[in-house]
Amino acid sequence: MFLETLQKLWADSGFYALDFKHLIMIIVACVLIYLAVVKKFEPLLLLPIAFGMLLANLPITGLMDAPIDHAPGGLLYYLYQGVKLGIYPSLIFLGIGAMTDFGPLIARPSSLLLGAAAQFGIYVAFTVARMLGFTVQEAASIGIIGGADGPTAIFLTTRLAPELLPAIAIAAYSYMALIPLIQPPLMRALTTEKERKTQMAQLRDVSKAEKIIFPIVVTIVSTLLLPSVAPLIGMLMLGNLFRESGVVDRISQTAQNELINIVTIFLGVTVGATANADRFLQVETLKIIALGLFAFMFSTVGGLLFGKLMYVLTGGKVNPLIGSAGVSAVPMAARVSQVEGQRANPKNYLLMHAMGPNVAGVIGSAVAAGFLLAMFGN
Repeated sequence: MFLETLQKLWADSGFYALDFKHLIMIIVACVLIYLAVVKKFEPLLLLPIAFGMLLANLPITGLMDAPIDHAPGGLLYYLYQGVKLGIYPSLIFLGIGAMTDFGPLIARPSSLLLGAAAQFGIYVAFTVARMLGFTVQEAASIGIIGGADGPTAIFLTTRLAPELLPAIAIAAYSYMALIPLIQPPLMRALTTEKERKTQMAQLRDVSKAEKIIFPIVVTIVSTLLLPSVAPLIGMLMLGNLFRESGVVDRISQTAQNELINIVTIFLGVTVGATANADRFLQVETLKIIALGLFAFMFSTVGGLLFGKLMYVLTGGKVNPLIGSAGVSAVPMAARVSQVEGQRANPKNYLLMHAMGPNVAGVIGSAVAAGFLLAMFGN
């Protein structure tokens, strides 16, 4: 009887059901946890994603199981509905808007061009994905990884190619977290030491009225141009209006802190939990991850090359390094521009200059998603 009990416990345990694929994913999850905790690669994103991946690949937990008949589904299945329905990405944009100062962009409107140039990788990856046999909807979802904007990638993929969401979400957030590794080699390769040493003049002061009018105008123009982008741009600019109006401090603080923190936990864990070994360890997934890196690198290249053009056109007044911040990973990409600028010239202070293209990239990636959705949505 005792041996039978032990045999039953073993047969019902996760150890018995653990296979090689799940073991690989558990190891990958542990590596990502290491990068988040020890190397501090954007731990706010990477840690919940990695732990969600770990949970999803521990057998027989049922955390992502859908409800069957009268049996309830798993905890993460219900939390995942916020991803599937596009709720979390929009709420993340609300928090980002409340935390973002659009002053550098308003002070230098040409930053919009850098933000637009840094979406170049989206269209390059889209083209390559089509050449590899992906449908237009799948290619559009893969290409948006180049915007370096996880919420936007999730928003678009849930509408165009939901079956690809696990791979695309993991790729988008992983590359966002790995910006400090991916961008610097490209920045050094595509700019000269003289260009990197360029010091930029201080930005003009932006009035409160300009900051209040800006989100209203952007919402109206963007939504009239691309109605499908309303959930993202609308929430982004609402959050920013909370911040700049100065009359709803409690709401603004909630959006910046409690709300975005809670949503980040739910989003990160459930996105990670979609990376189940059976669906994730496929050749198609590897293609998507490779194309995502390709898209992200070309977006960085697009921003840098346009930065070099602005350097020439302004007679050496614009440091091309700020072009790499045109990807929409706020404020990570701007920090990388600052670090690289100071490495070349300790007197360089590029952070505020880089924030202009950086926040322009947030708008640019959302607009690109709206364009792709309008073109290829059902």
